[in-house]
Amino acid sequence: MKIGDIYQTADWKTEKHVPVIEAPDTVKADEVFNVTISLGKEIAHPNTTEHHIRQITLYYKPEGGKFAYQAGHFEFSAHGEDASGPNQGPIYTNHSVTCGLKLTTSGTLIASAFCNIHGLWESEKAITVQS
Repeated sequence: MKIGDIYQTADWKTEKHVPVIEAPDTVKADEVFNVTISLGKEIAHPNTTEHHIRQITLYYKPEGGKFAYQAGHFEFSAHGEDASGPNQGPIYTNHSVTCGLKLTTSGTLIASAFCNIHGLWESEKAITVQS
């Protein structure tokens, strides 16, 4: 078994576990732009003590490159846990993140998300860099 074998994918419009990558299709070289990654855009994903998204990781694979680069890793730690019981806590982190990137070459953004019950999910989005 390889690491890629444990990732699941689907259309985010019909599957609540698939990360949604929102970013421009085309960016200018060396200019910062925002990337937002979320889950449950069309079908809400639960955010409870029992069922939640623990992390999102963003990678970038340059066109023609051999390796992907990790751009960011974001952990979500609060899911309503409390000493008084599940879903009784005062804080819930939402499974959405926005970060700024600057690219020098075209390639593909790849996002992965980990659900504590349903495992790893991934999606990708091509980005064209103009000079």
